[in-house]
Amino acid sequence: MCSYVKFRKLLDIQSIEFIRIMGEIDMNEKCVVLNAKKMNFDGKLDFSILSSNVTVYDDTTEKQLLERIQGAEIIVTKEMAVSEEMIQRFPESVKLICEAGTGYNNIDLDAARKKGITVCNIPSYSTERVAHTAIMMILNLSSAMQVQMKMLACGNHDNFTVNLQVPHVEVNGKTLGIIGAGHIGRKVMQIAQALDMSILVYTRTPREDEKGIRYVSLEELLKNSDYISMHCPLTESTKHMINRETLSLMKPSAFVINTSRGALVATNDLIEGIREKKFFGVGLDVYEEEGSNVFENREDEVLQHSTTARLLSFPNVIVTSHQGFLTEEALEAISLTTFENAVAFENGNVDKNNVVC
Repeated sequence: MCSYVKFRKLLDIQSIEFIRIMGEIDMNEKCVVLNAKKMNFDGKLDFSILSSNVTVYDDTTEKQLLERIQGAEIIVTKEMAVSEEMIQRFPESVKLICEAGTGYNNIDLDAARKKGITVCNIPSYSTERVAHTAIMMILNLSSAMQVQMKMLACGNHDNFTVNLQVPHVEVNGKTLGIIGAGHIGRKVMQIAQALDMSILVYTRTPREDEKGIRYVSLEELLKNSDYISMHCPLTESTKHMINRETLSLMKPSAFVINTSRGALVATNDLIEGIREKKFFGVGLDVYEEEGSNVFENREDEVLQHSTTARLLSFPNVIVTSHQGFLTEEALEAISLTTFENAVAFENGNVDKNNVVC
């Protein structure tokens, strides 16, 4: 069943309260979707539900942006850079920016605040799926599954006919260090505990220890974790928090997993560590270079100087194309929550959990 059909079914079964709100508000404010291609992968989402006056662009360049939002009250974007300089030049009509995703480091919040523009995001539209991606990488790397698959692809059946040719470790009894204790981090904790793992957590907000979970400093987490999984937002203070210095604190047998934001990790430092065999395995669903590589057809190009190509060349590294969130259910949730944010804004009762400034 296509995403849009499911989306319509979701709307049909929404709560009476939501239907009541929809009936009370005539969404005819001008709404502009700036880069629909980022969220409408199958081309079946109907953005007209956002407003009776909606304009949809597959993509928008910086030069096109100001012209396209003239007279608009609501702007919808996903992971598109909206700088301070750009926001300062926004027309006075713009009152709401809907970021159709969880991360909002692409938007200058201070500039939006000064301009009186509300910014909403979708904090938990794919919590379970991203958590599952992190756990999937932990389990696959622990079994060297990617190496086994490459061996089979090359016609090497030694794992079947001789004996196990790859390292194979158990996760139970191991320590998982989680950086960031938001929705996704908490879900990873829950699953990891079911796998009988011990949990260390580093978060900027001090918390009391829980059963099987200890909140520690970043240094203690890095030194004592067998697996390290990133689940924090990208900010000035977290950019490249995993770098040559912090990598040196990790166990030589550590696994590093990043399903959050690519720039949390200094890629060149990570590659240097991989080459020096500092890690058992690395799993990346996000990476610094993804802007030019993810969801772009580059099959006819040779990635001669690409860090992505270097990462793909290592046998103990799993790289996926920022797909942890990318499920039919998540796309439906993006559409529905973006619509709810717009409706609630017009009604003066936006969910405070969805407002970032």
